[in-house]
Amino acid sequence: MSAQLSPHLLLAVPLAPLVGAIAAGFFGKVIGRSGAHSVTILGVLVAFILSAMTLQSVVVDGAHYNATVYEWMQVGGLTMEVGFLIDGLTAMMMCVVTFVSLMVHVYTIGYMAEEDGYQRFFSYISLFTFSMLMLVMSNNLLQLFFGWEAVGLVSYLLIGFYFKKPTAIAANMKAFLVNRVGDFGFILGIGLIVAYAGTLNYSEAFAKAEVLSQATLPGTGWMLITVICICLFIGAMGKSAQFPLHVWLPDSMEGPTPISALIHAATMVTAGIFMVTRMSPLFELSDTALSFIMVIGAITALFMGFLGIVQNDIKRVVAYSTLSQLGYMTVALGASAYSVAVFHLMTHAFFKALLFLAAGSVIMGMHHDQDIRNMGGLRKYMPITWITALLGSLALIGTPLFSGFYSKDSIIEAVHASHLWGSGFAYFAVVAGVFVTAFYSFRMYFLVFHGKERFHNKPLPGEHDAHGGHDAHGHDDGHGHVAAIHAKADDHGSHDSTPHESPWVVTLPLVLLAIPSVLIGYFTIVPMLYGDLFKDSILINAALHPAMSELASAFHGPWAMAVHGLGTLPFWLALAGVVVAYVFYVLKPEIPAACARNFAPVIKVLENKYYMDWFNEHVLAAGARLLGRGLWNGGDVAFIDGALVNGSARGIGALASVVRLVQTGYLYWYALVMILGLMGLMTWQLWPYLGHLLGR
Repeated sequence: MSAQLSPHLLLAVPLAPLVGAIAAGFFGKVIGRSGAHSVTILGVLVAFILSAMTLQSVVVDGAHYNATVYEWMQVGGLTMEVGFLIDGLTAMMMCVVTFVSLMVHVYTIGYMAEEDGYQRFFSYISLFTFSMLMLVMSNNLLQLFFGWEAVGLVSYLLIGFYFKKPTAIAANMKAFLVNRVGDFGFILGIGLIVAYAGTLNYSEAFAKAEVLSQATLPGTGWMLITVICICLFIGAMGKSAQFPLHVWLPDSMEGPTPISALIHAATMVTAGIFMVTRMSPLFELSDTALSFIMVIGAITALFMGFLGIVQNDIKRVVAYSTLSQLGYMTVALGASAYSVAVFHLMTHAFFKALLFLAAGSVIMGMHHDQDIRNMGGLRKYMPITWITALLGSLALIGTPLFSGFYSKDSIIEAVHASHLWGSGFAYFAVVAGVFVTAFYSFRMYFLVFHGKERFHNKPLPGEHDAHGGHDAHGHDDGHGHVAAIHAKADDHGSHDSTPHESPWVVTLPLVLLAIPSVLIGYFTIVPMLYGDLFKDSILINAALHPAMSELASAFHGPWAMAVHGLGTLPFWLALAGVVVAYVFYVLKPEIPAACARNFAPVIKVLENKYYMDWFNEHVLAAGARLLGRGLWNGGDVAFIDGALVNGSARGIGALASVVRLVQTGYLYWYALVMILGLMGLMTWQLWPYLGHLLGR
């Protein structure tokens, strides 16, 4: 590919998955299961190859593309169009999205083999890939918003894939409603840009950034640029699950495991991080917005990590890990270390997708039991899943030389170098979060793969608390999980069925994701953080926000960084977390039980997720219902129906009842009225002249 990118090849990147989605969705019964997964995998493979070619052209040849592909309409001076902006940031995101999606597509062949709705599922995940590519490739706010809402729609469909399960239906509705709250702020931010910059195009809006920074919001003393940035970030809070709009993501684990990896770990939830990075020319002009972002990210990084400690569902442990790591990325955005946030986005996509898919492999091997208290000793039964899960966990906790180390340590150093308000709390949160992450990650690892084999004569569903849920994996009859588990028990003769390794279509993606989880940070830190990959994508005011400059001055290569990392506080905190988890859950399993008794009030708060769901349901939702009833009774029933509609009808009726009294039907009466009317009209016309004569 030459330095001039072909618009036809770029257009083929999102359209290839779209064609696969249409084929599997509309013609699934005709082409069958094998046809559905073949056509969708081929579409995503084509998209990945073209994305890799695009990235190579951008990196090697310095290629760049920013043009309109299709003009939809013009409204006044506002142009609405489909256009692509291809630079280092976009090309990297294209490769991450398509590669992870390709791995998930292959993995799904094995994981969903026994499912009804097999073709429908492949159609959904391929449609999601199209939507995410349209989002990251856009060069204007309209297309960005289209992709933003499209990934939300597909997420809704996939979370509720098991549409006969009440919990799945509740989860997808929860995700839909929470994201609408964030999207309301997002569209307000877009509206303010359109209103004051007069354009939807990124480049044109960024060119007017200084003008926006000088304006205030009418009727207030608020800086317009701060309001715009905070509104945009509220959208990111919903999509990227930041406190307090994080509550939907753990419940989204009701969907099948492949979508947990694709949507809720690697791609969709990082859309907010990508959007803020793309809008860096605007965010750099508001320190208030950056401080707000940093504090929200710090709260999410630390306090969501605490919740991971008390989870017993293997997927929910990984889900809270995702929330915490999204908080790390958000903190980096607040420190103006946008490239570091995107770097962690990229490394996290690989090792978190790996951990979710490994969790799915464990669920398959455990005959669809997700409770980590029913596992133990799986290392010898599932060796490939074990080693890949270990590598993913080591990357997650930031082990030197692993990919997560380079991105997570860079975030910590960037926050330490920031001088914005809130950076002190943020630094404490991300450092303390290192220990928390290591503890809950290896708590899960040790309970699943080491220690006593607890799957023999394990308790039936319902004998554990609600945190040890099970994925019915498509076999739920709408009455809970018990029927699914009992069906599996009957298939294998007893409840102590021996775990087994997953088929190659499941383990191959694990191996292919494990490779970048270990290596990609080492080989990409220089171009992504200290090279020219993002020179045209990210704008930083180095004088006001020196974090990246200070990181560059202290960086002496990836090997030196790893060696130096062995002596830093984050490394020892991570090691301490692993050691404590080993002692608690392998050597002395009675310690956690004692802690649960002695710290029961704290555990209860964590198990109830800080009562955020209770607050949302009993305060916010109750208040909304009360307001809705008031608007309905006072506004709809009393004012609109009562006063405007029925009231006007009653008024006309009353007037008509008076007027019809003069409609007697007698000719002399009508003649009298006409004469009186004529006299009145003449008097009204002649009155000025009479007044003039009388005045003289």
